[in-house]
Amino acid sequence: MLLVDVTVVQVALPTIQRDLHSGFTDLEWVIDAYALSLASVILTCGALADRFGRKRVFIVGVVVFTGASFACGLAPTTNVLIWSRALQGLGGGAMFATGLALIGQTYQGPDRGRAIAAWGSTVGAAVATGPLVGGLLTDTLGWRWIFFVNVPIGIATVTLAAVKMVNIGDPDAKRLDIAGLVTFAGALFLMILGLLRGNDDGWGSTTILALFGGSALLAIAFIVAELRQERPMFDLSLFRKRGFVGVSLATFAIGAGMFAMYPYITLYLQNDLGYSPLAGGVRLLPSTVLLFIVPLATRSVVERFPPGAVLGFGMLVTGIGIASMANLSTGSTWTHLIPGLLLTGFGIGIVNPAIAKIGLGVVEPQRSGMASGISNTFRIGGLATGVAALGAVFQHQVTSDLASRGGLGVPASTLAKTISSGGTRAVAALRPHNPVIETASHQAFVSGMNTILLIGAATVLFGALCAGLVRRSDFWSAAPPPKSDRTPDPTTVARA
Repeated sequence: MLLVDVTVVQVALPTIQRDLHSGFTDLEWVIDAYALSLASVILTCGALADRFGRKRVFIVGVVVFTGASFACGLAPTTNVLIWSRALQGLGGGAMFATGLALIGQTYQGPDRGRAIAAWGSTVGAAVATGPLVGGLLTDTLGWRWIFFVNVPIGIATVTLAAVKMVNIGDPDAKRLDIAGLVTFAGALFLMILGLLRGNDDGWGSTTILALFGGSALLAIAFIVAELRQERPMFDLSLFRKRGFVGVSLATFAIGAGMFAMYPYITLYLQNDLGYSPLAGGVRLLPSTVLLFIVPLATRSVVERFPPGAVLGFGMLVTGIGIASMANLSTGSTWTHLIPGLLLTGFGIGIVNPAIAKIGLGVVEPQRSGMASGISNTFRIGGLATGVAALGAVFQHQVTSDLASRGGLGVPASTLAKTISSGGTRAVAALRPHNPVIETASHQAFVSGMNTILLIGAATVLFGALCAGLVRRSDFWSAAPPPKSDRTPDPTTVARA
């Protein structure tokens, strides 16, 4: 539900834009309102899961997510949709924070590896089916049904969770980290808002500088608050482990460099090449199908190698795949994307289980809620930051490219906003039967795409380098077992 809802919305964005008359920034907010609220509360939800039990928090999250999905489907305006998406993110934070933790508390040893592989394949299946489901629903029933479809699934999930799951928490978790929640959420929100508003308000304007400055101050306050907490929601001592630093940076990089790229590839397929939502979703299959197949098909092979090496290899393949798409021209067709889509699908299929394995492995089992929350915070935080940052670069590059041509009869900024919001085909409504403007618009759109593809590739390749920091000695299981007879066996605790 969580990841389908990301890819489903991406395919439907052009249709939502036309139906609700949304601007380019509005489209970014439809994704980022969800990702931002989700990333802001994952850590707190992880702490809540350790405090009150993962099953309880998971069920509450599903209920909130399902109700918000229904509200999204009824949204009469873009603003209502954005606020409903933010509420979706709050429920999603509880689900994301507890997902890996529920696996960690239930499975040990080889069984945990198989469970994580199944989890990674489920992530892949969600990404794989999202574009198809989104395209099919948008083309047949309308974009609102991409949200309504969550309602029966949510009801079934709550029913199964109530019957089948066991509620386990951390007996040492006593207090909630309210200061950490407020400062972290505030810092992330101000940073994303600054990125989204930068092109419109000016990057050197007082408003944008104040937003980034406020974000920095709140980030410092978050660090201070966590250092003073006895049981912080983000244990900063984990940064002493190279492996934790490496996997966290790699996770952020894959979110910002690859997952944030999918909305713009979708806009390219629909708004520049002119495909329908379903046809555009079908053309993403070379990447998304592999996300489902690769985790299960490669599990027995990758377990023979160090987790850091596996993560680095997957990131490297993904980065190369993004870079291979970055030489688009006005004459390119969707087939130009196929090699890159295949490489990125294979690479992410390797990366997803590796991140989960390392993220759970660097902390003791009793704090798996926090570990799951941290891992997914970096992933979704990367997605939110990437969508905003890539969107800012894309719009700036389109404007600069148009301004350099001159003599178009339309201000470059006006034309750029039209292209960014509705694609090159929307330009025809602005200046009908004007081949000069249409050609310049295609060239500017492609120029913007090539720029952000290169940035995305560089971001992911940086993450591949960071994966080299992961060492086996950083894993909790690598530490000598405690000698006290009073320390319970984690397997016994999980089965209790």
